[in-house]
Amino acid sequence: MDTPALQQLVVSALEDIKARDIEVIDTSRNTPLFDRIVVASAESSRQTRALARNVHDKAREAGADVLSIEGEDGGEWVLVDLGSIVVHIMQPAIRAHYRLEELWNTAPASRKPAHATAGK
Repeated sequence: MDTPALQQLVVSALEDIKARDIEVIDTSRNTPLFDRIVVASAESSRQTRALARNVHDKAREAGADVLSIEGEDGGEWVLVDLGSIVVHIMQPAIRAHYRLEELWNTAPASRKPAHATAGK
């Protein structure tokens, strides 16, 4: 599955379970390890786990590889590694603390809301 199609699937799976503040960061120029990071917020550890599981299930149904899921035990931050896309689902306090968007030092022009980059 190509990266744009997988990105659209991930964003849709997150929206299905009401993830908040979904952001897609294009990392293809920053690292050869993956092409996108998707960051989303969840209100509880239960929702965080449900979002990760939905991303996992939808990706598998579509024939994409799910390399790993990390953090399900705690549920404050769950990472789903899909190879070309790494999905971070976090509770708001954890997201505010780690500020992954700033860590990747993306300029406003290279960061777009999830719906704006889904077809690219």
